[in-house]
Amino acid sequence: MSSSLPPPSPEAQAHSRQLRELIHSDIKLQGGWIPFSRYMELALYAPGLGYYSAGSRKLGAAGDFITAPEMSPLFGRTLARQLADVMAHSAPHVLELGAGSGKLAVDLLGELERQGSLPQSYSILEVSADLRERQQALLQECLPHLMPRVHWLDNLPEKISGVIIGNEVLDALPVHLLHWTDSRIMEIGVANEGEHFVWAERLPETPALLEIAQQINVPDDYISEISLTARGLVSSLCDRLSSGALLFIDYGFGAREYYHPQRNTGTLMCHYRHYAHDDPFFLPGLQDITAHVDFTAIAESAIDHGASLLGYTSQAHFLLNCGITDLLGETSPENVRDYLPLSAQLQKLTSPAEMGELFKVIALGKGLETTLRCFGAGDKSRYL
Repeated sequence: MSSSLPPPSPEAQAHSRQLRELIHSDIKLQGGWIPFSRYMELALYAPGLGYYSAGSRKLGAAGDFITAPEMSPLFGRTLARQLADVMAHSAPHVLELGAGSGKLAVDLLGELERQGSLPQSYSILEVSADLRERQQALLQECLPHLMPRVHWLDNLPEKISGVIIGNEVLDALPVHLLHWTDSRIMEIGVANEGEHFVWAERLPETPALLEIAQQINVPDDYISEISLTARGLVSSLCDRLSSGALLFIDYGFGAREYYHPQRNTGTLMCHYRHYAHDDPFFLPGLQDITAHVDFTAIAESAIDHGASLLGYTSQAHFLLNCGITDLLGETSPENVRDYLPLSAQLQKLTSPAEMGELFKVIALGKGLETTLRCFGAGDKSRYL
């Protein structure tokens, strides 16, 4: 597999070796085995070395993958309409989790300003110092007059009101790997074998993990993921939310589809230089590692912590409900130079063959006395 992927530079290889040595040491300190969730945490977030903590370019044509905000300004401009509605019925504050390059923040703030619906504050929770610098530079370049409203956070605030948004955040949170057999449930972890990492199974040692795994009905010899971290994040956000909504956009399924009998090898996926593959041990620190989102688990975690399900639909229905075609219509088809690229971008965002159906949008909230217009058609809550 590795021979078919673009080779990294000598500096990048040296960086990856440093991270490999750190993970090898961690495995030794933990008695020769760590759960995959710990491996994924280190590979993505180890200070100064993890994929999201170091300085390599991750997004766009020069990176490893492209997200909807990078693909088209129509995405953020359309999303802004839903944010304006929620803020009008709660509080004029936005908290973005993991803001990537900062492109979504630029598009949201620009559109909210055009609508006359600017938030009093736009906070960004970003764990990567490198990405934080890029976000600050982009916002300063594009919207310097709005910089006093933008704040970067190191931790979740104790109280939150308004809108919390996370675009492709949940899929990058560490997951536990489980192996279900007829006789027992095993947790798949990582061990050392010389200079290499190898898979190794043990009985689950985390009671909460085992309890969740025992409730999942799957065939014999079935491998999949459970994200305790995603559940914990949503629970913490809902505990802190006084009034407003959480909006998560990501690829994933409800539990019945997530743990479908035919999906017996799980959803774990890696992204390196726009190549997708399934080897998380390849060049740690230089590639993204993700898993699809179990949206049923997300909804249940929110409800258990006092929030309500406000909507669940496909990205295509969400954007169409919110008027993305109206925004495209602001550009004349006769202006071929501008119209054709935007039209192609809309197609990628909404087509079932592209992002339209795989990506879902879920809204969870407290204290909102309004329906969310972007969930008006295409309700998929029955699949949760």
